[in-house]
Amino acid sequence: MNKTEKIPLDGDPEISNAFASQEAWRIFGIMSEFVEATQRLSSIHPAVSIFGGARFSPDSPYYALTEKIARQLSDAGFSVISGGGPGIMEAANKGAFFGKSPSVGLNIELPCEQIPNDYQDISLSFRHFFARKYMFVRFANAYVVMPGGFGTLDELLEALALIQTGKSRKIPIILVHEPFWRGLVDWLRTTLVSEKVISPEDAGLIQVLDEPKAVVDAIFRHYEEHGFATLSVEREIWLNL
Repeated sequence: MNKTEKIPLDGDPEISNAFASQEAWRIFGIMSEFVEATQRLSSIHPAVSIFGGARFSPDSPYYALTEKIARQLSDAGFSVISGGGPGIMEAANKGAFFGKSPSVGLNIELPCEQIPNDYQDISLSFRHFFARKYMFVRFANAYVVMPGGFGTLDELLEALALIQTGKSRKIPIILVHEPFWRGLVDWLRTTLVSEKVISPEDAGLIQVLDEPKAVVDAIFRHYEEHGFATLSVEREIWLNL
């Protein structure tokens, strides 16, 4: 076979062409998710994205702590963005829902259906993880990361990578509940720094706090220094995110 010839999927040219056509049309679905979400979220500034595990029940102390943080952020003028599902996501939306600022849920369609929680002033549904993750970063003035699993770690590490590489503006990234995060933070600040795969300044992108008021105060301190207004260079970063 000539190197320039393509091997059809399943060995059938018709199947290959049909698949290519489906892929092309899927692009329009992805575009529509970006357009709708960008339009609907354009008015929620300033906002804080809160992440955490979906498996925590309402009687979990992490749930109660998240609800308090979200309520204080909402009353302080921040819209609160969560993944729209159960657990910590629900707690974040619930706290904001009963506060003064909008509660936003970025829901995702999963094989095991994620049911949107009942505490969303603005509810969006995504089929594609990457479109949803873009919105968490694009519209957040800070990240508050509660205890959670792989999804929570994914959001945390992606935010750190984007800021480290200059693909996202520098915003506060706050881990809540020091005992839960201690092992990870120690590993970041010792092993990764000593192996020189990150710099000491990179490790300093993270703050670890325990109390709701401390979280709110840390975000305000950052913006007292930097201001909430977006600079032209930051808008350019958003366009190239």
